[in-house]
Amino acid sequence: MGEFSDYVRFLVSLFAILTPFAALPTFLTLTQGQTPEQQRLTALTAARTVGGVLIAASLSGDVVLSLLGASIHSFRVGGGLVLLLMSLSMLSAKVSSVQQSAEEAVAMEDRTSSGVVPLGIPLLAGPGAISSVIVEGHRNPSLWHHGSVIVCIVLVAAALYWSLRLAVPIGEKLGRFGLNIINRLFGLLLAAIGVEMMAGGLRALFSGLN
Repeated sequence: MGEFSDYVRFLVSLFAILTPFAALPTFLTLTQGQTPEQQRLTALTAARTVGGVLIAASLSGDVVLSLLGASIHSFRVGGGLVLLLMSLSMLSAKVSSVQQSAEEAVAMEDRTSSGVVPLGIPLLAGPGAISSVIVEGHRNPSLWHHGSVIVCIVLVAAALYWSLRLAVPIGEKLGRFGLNIINRLFGLLLAAIGVEMMAGGLRALFSGLN
């Protein structure tokens, strides 16, 4: 039961980190003037991109850390800091520069990119989400755990797909004001996740803090 609750917590945390509601205005901008079928394909491409990138990150986390010469604890601190920076931008109803640079914003406005860039990467599958799945994948080396993490990623990618597919009715119902409120709520949750991740890493790095 304890393990199941851990995976549920990771599932909810990953959905909050991806913040699909924050991506709805971007999706609507990218797909403006497209047919419903083209919008569906863009949503599917974005969801597949996010799922593929995060699954690859969860499976290759140990290799990445070894190449960087970094410990999982220092990575947790860095990942928590990234999430904290993202949450501060979300609390201001803005897209964090960690997720999207000025150049990527221009590319989005020109709509020269597909659902892969900038929607899939880095707006959704950005540094925060990648850090989170690497940390979770490193928590247990068993095949069962890695399989469970992949299942969680697939479920979140599916939820992301349907969020984007329903972007038009959601945007019409909630409006910009309603989306900003939801983003701020997700930002508060993301801040708590980031602080917890940093605290766990700092406790492991500096045993005197325990």
